Amino acid sequence: MENIDPQHTESGAAPKPIEKDYESHKEDPGPAKPAVTEKDENGGGQALKWVLPLAVIIGLIIWFVMRK
Repeated sequence: MENIDPQHTESGAAPKPIEKDYESHKEDPGPAKPAVTEKDENGGGQALKWVLPLAVIIGLIIWFVMRK
């Protein structure tokens, strides 16, 4: 971890406000409004709730059958 790029360290400063005038802040814009306010109702977590337990159960079944 000696080669840490200094632009990727946390400064502890407050996050940038939602961008309202992109043209005037083109060099260093803040986040767009949808990026901040969008709801994550159908994200990957919903699928992982079902896929991971099934994968574990199938893996255990295969392991018990193959271990003999």
